[in-house]
Amino acid sequence: MAKRDYYEVLGVDRNATKEEIKKAYRKLARKYHPDVNKDDPNAEEKFKEVKEAYETLSDPQKKAHYDQFGHADPNQGFGGAGEFQGADFGGFGDIFDMFFGGGTRRRDPNAPRQGADLQYTMTLEFEEAAFGKETDIEIPREETCTTCHGSGARPGTKPETCSHCGGSGQLNLEQNTPFGRIVNRRVCHYCQGKGKIVREKCGRCGGTGRVRIHKKIHVKIPAGVDDGQQIRLSGQGEAGINGGPPGDIYIVFHVKPHKFFERDGDDIYCTIPLNFAQVALGDEIEVPTLYGKVKLKIPAGTQTGTHFRLKGKGIKNVRGYGQGDQHVTVKVVTPRHLSEREKALFRELAELSGQNPIDEQNDTFFSKVKRAFKAD
Repeated sequence: MAKRDYYEVLGVDRNATKEEIKKAYRKLARKYHPDVNKDDPNAEEKFKEVKEAYETLSDPQKKAHYDQFGHADPNQGFGGAGEFQGADFGGFGDIFDMFFGGGTRRRDPNAPRQGADLQYTMTLEFEEAAFGKETDIEIPREETCTTCHGSGARPGTKPETCSHCGGSGQLNLEQNTPFGRIVNRRVCHYCQGKGKIVREKCGRCGGTGRVRIHKKIHVKIPAGVDDGQQIRLSGQGEAGINGGPPGDIYIVFHVKPHKFFERDGDDIYCTIPLNFAQVALGDEIEVPTLYGKVKLKIPAGTQTGTHFRLKGKGIKNVRGYGQGDQHVTVKVVTPRHLSEREKALFRELAELSGQNPIDEQNDTFFSKVKRAFKAD
C-alpha cells in the first residue's frame, strides 16, 4: 500500500510553518495515541504514521529531501536515456575529503543536543511593571519520560543498535557516475537517523522518550520592566536530547497603559488641570505619583503648557542605573458653563485689564498681530 503524503497526514499545506506543523502533530498525536484509543485497533498505526510524517517535516534537511523527492528514493542517481533523477551533489564532499582531508563535519545523531527554547507572554499592570512582582506561571513543555528514562523502550527492554547503519544513523551509498565513483551519505531511513531501533515501545510516551507536561515555575519580575522587554529563565525550557542540557524560557512582557500616567523610558508624564484663579494667583496643589501624593507649588502667572519636574518620582531603571523623574504639565481649563455672578466677575476683570489679554511685557496680543500685518 502506497504511503500517504506527509502533508496530507498532518493536515497542513506545503507552505506551513514549523510551528503550524508542530501544532498539527501534537493535536493528532493526542487523538491517535494508543493509550487514549485502546478500543481502536488502528490507532497505533495512525499514531506511527503521524509520528513518521512529523519527524520528516520537522527536520529541515529531511523536509527538503521530501519536498524534492517525495517518498521516492533520491539515491538512484542518473536514470536512463536523458533522465536526471535529482542526484545529491552533497556526495562530492566525500571526494573532497579523499583529496583534501577536510569536508563538512556531520552531526552525530546520538550526540547530546540542547532542548528547545520556549516563549511566554505575560501581561502586567502599569504598577506591576514599575515595582516588579513575584508570581507562578504554568508552562506546557516536553520532558524526558520518567517511565523509560528517555529511551523510548518499554521497561525491561532497551533499544537495539540499528543493524543497517551500525548505530551511526547514516548510510553510505556508492554510485558509479560519469564523474567517477561517488559515495553519498544519507540519513538511515530504518532508524530515522537515531542509530537505534525501539522494538517494544514505552506505553507512556509511545516510543518518543519524551512526554508533554504542564510545569509550574516561580518567576521574579524585576522592577522597571517595560512593554516588549523580556527576561530569560535559564534551563527552564524543553528537556535536552540524548542527555543534552535543557533549553531556556523567554518571558516577553506586555504592559497595560495607565489611565493617568504615560511612560517614556524611565520617566513618567502626566497632565494636571488647573483653573484660571490657580494659575493667575498661584497655588499649592497635590500631584499623584506612583509613590503617593506630593505637593507642588504653582507660581502666580503660570501659563498653560508649563512643565514641572518631580525628581526621582519616575521608574527605577531595570538594570539598576538610577531612577527616572515625573514630568507634570499644567493645562488651564476654560469653564464652559458660568453662572450670572461668575459672568459679571469676568466682565469686571476684563474691564480692569483693558479688555485685551496682556502678556508679561504689557503688550497686547492684538497689537502684535497689527504690527505683523503692517510689516508685510
